[in-house]
Amino acid sequence: MGSEQTKTNSPSAFDTHHPPALELVEKCVHCGFCLPVCPTYALWGEEMDSPRGRIYLMKMALEGTAPMSDQWVSHFDACLGCVACMPACPSGVDYGKLIEATRAQIARNYNRPAGEKLHRRMLFETFTKPERLNLLRWPLLAYQKSGLQAVLRAIGWFKLLPKSVGAMDALLPKVTAVEAVAPITPAQGEKRMRVGLLLGCVQRTFFSQVNAATARVLAAEGCEVIAPPEQPCCGALHVHAGEEGRAQELARKTIDNFEQAGVETIVINAAGCGSNVKEYGHLLRDDPEYAERARRFAARCKDVSEVLAEFEPRSERHPLRLRVAFHDSCHLQHAQGVRAQPRSLLAQIPGAQLLEIPESPLCCGSAGIYNLVQPDAAKELGDRKARLIAALQADVVATGNPGCILQLQASLVRQHQNTPVVHTVQILDASIRGCSPDSFQS
Repeated sequence: MGSEQTKTNSPSAFDTHHPPALELVEKCVHCGFCLPVCPTYALWGEEMDSPRGRIYLMKMALEGTAPMSDQWVSHFDACLGCVACMPACPSGVDYGKLIEATRAQIARNYNRPAGEKLHRRMLFETFTKPERLNLLRWPLLAYQKSGLQAVLRAIGWFKLLPKSVGAMDALLPKVTAVEAVAPITPAQGEKRMRVGLLLGCVQRTFFSQVNAATARVLAAEGCEVIAPPEQPCCGALHVHAGEEGRAQELARKTIDNFEQAGVETIVINAAGCGSNVKEYGHLLRDDPEYAERARRFAARCKDVSEVLAEFEPRSERHPLRLRVAFHDSCHLQHAQGVRAQPRSLLAQIPGAQLLEIPESPLCCGSAGIYNLVQPDAAKELGDRKARLIAALQADVVATGNPGCILQLQASLVRQHQNTPVVHTVQILDASIRGCSPDSFQS
């Protein structure tokens, strides 16, 4: 691999290992259909902070007319990778592959400042390792229960610190009791399918109730649920940030883990993870041992809403008198093309009223680690989304990604809103179990 990742005699700013594909770059006709749906262009109106502008920068780098300078890199760092531009593009430009290839080049060839490098490494070494996240549960619980967090926020302590520290505090999940998911959850009634459940990293540690609800709902609908306890991180954060080598290692381990489980379908309830595992065939395309296995694995991956929407409902849905604002996660609606399925599941619940949030294509500002490395832009996008939600006077917000849950919770708090934000499957689970709507209140 090392010889592939060296500069050639060509003037290109990129090395030779999978630079952004020129054929994809040249598909962009600069028509501008991507501009209204691009979050950073909506915020700043800057051409180079739009998809077509970034594609132009890629082309310049490929031709050797733009070096990988601080300013050049800043435009790609500002991109959320939400790929809202892809469904809006009449030319079918695969911007997702272009931005990931560019970020992989940046990760290998651009020397970030020491502080920024350390901050990013800390995020990767923490958020992608469930065992380390578990170690943080008790300190976080003490920090929250002791009242120290509330005191530091009240006195404005975080205004004196780097913005990334304040952003991290604002996004901290509320530590609650862990709801364990058994390695095997039997299907209720006649078995329809044997599925594997991807547990996630942040999801299994701080949103275990989402995994538990997922397993219960799938079992209630006739699925035997296998949740391999030793499964690793799927590599989503690494892929989205250009850490290609580590992402490939984790992809291989994930494939091995679920192949041994002998499941028909792999179910994902975190949109960022889902968009990643569905692209394992592309990620491991050069690996002679895993390329075909990765393609087969990716073809069996589905979001939980996709799996459930394929079934004729078997379990009874009890009424829930709720006004539900549905937030489309970018990696669900844009990257995976999943929009109708979660809405159809919510429509099955008697008494639930589905509310559409305006500007649904625009990202909430979560985008993996974006809200921790680009806190100003993320805050602006989150506040914009929260104001739109507040106007709907919803009882609860539903979405399909843990990052969106944390981002929307923090943004709603800044708007003095206490509307709970939950995963779509939690609402369905509450309806099947006959729980009170009050169960969503924190």
